[in-house]
Amino acid sequence: MCLDARAEEFLAWLGVERGRSPRTVEAYRRDLKRYLKHLDDCGRSLDDATESDVVAFVRRLAAEGLAASSVARAQVSLRGLHGFLVAESLREDDPCADVEMPGLPRGIPKALSVQQVESLMEAVAGDDPSARRDRAVLELLYGAGCRISEAGSLSLADVDLHVGLVRLAGKGAKERIVPLGRCAAEALQSWLEPAGRGRLAPERWARRGDAEAVFLNRRGGRLSRQGLWLIVRRHGDEAGLGSLLTPHVLRHSCATHMLDGGADIRIVQEMLGHASVSTTQIYTKVSTERLREVYRAAHPRAVAA
Repeated sequence: MCLDARAEEFLAWLGVERGRSPRTVEAYRRDLKRYLKHLDDCGRSLDDATESDVVAFVRRLAAEGLAASSVARAQVSLRGLHGFLVAESLREDDPCADVEMPGLPRGIPKALSVQQVESLMEAVAGDDPSARRDRAVLELLYGAGCRISEAGSLSLADVDLHVGLVRLAGKGAKERIVPLGRCAAEALQSWLEPAGRGRLAPERWARRGDAEAVFLNRRGGRLSRQGLWLIVRRHGDEAGLGSLLTPHVLRHSCATHMLDGGADIRIVQEMLGHASVSTTQIYTKVSTERLREVYRAAHPRAVAA
């Protein structure tokens, strides 16, 4: 079904004024389509939807077997839409105002051990352009703790190997400067040489932005998010990590290992681009759990006989 014009206006506002990514806006669009269909099935509309309608919709999603996180996101979408309608004087009351948001358990992120990370890097064999690129991708994701979307959007001007810094465009179009460790810098240097990236660069660029892309596919275009994901998965399988490894696990591992090494939580927050330190604090729990595991395994009186 087509979205109500006011819902479309809300989505446009999210993208333009709030800087939400196209993926986020599309997720909101799916949620609102389901919500409007629910209202239509009940003989309601955005004009006369009540708190009971909102609650019934949320319960309907849960009854259909949606994950708790998906139900929570849909509720955020509804709250955002109705809040927008009130702010724009398109409706006087907000039916979501008194609907309680569900609390979601915050799971401990999975993190690789240092030995597993080393095995992953060693799984990239050879010195051909693809191997150089893949090694640089993995070292960057782990060494800089960047998101896969940030790695994919990197341009040559964002990387300064002379001073060892990289500029990342994070969520909400927020930029941050992140240091490059020795391994990541060396891998990027090797990839950006004529024998690396230069071998994949075409004589004529198909798209304007491809010429400035740091990571290229074998056809000479900017490496896509899916392409980056497949690189991680392929070498993860080769290293015997299988389903343990995703691009975000490398980001988790970067944060966890920095905190294990004594890094200040505020520094890790800044490096990862977290808006709130509460997000970064999840990783302190990871480190505590690891400490407990080591203690139980090593201390003679840690476990009762």
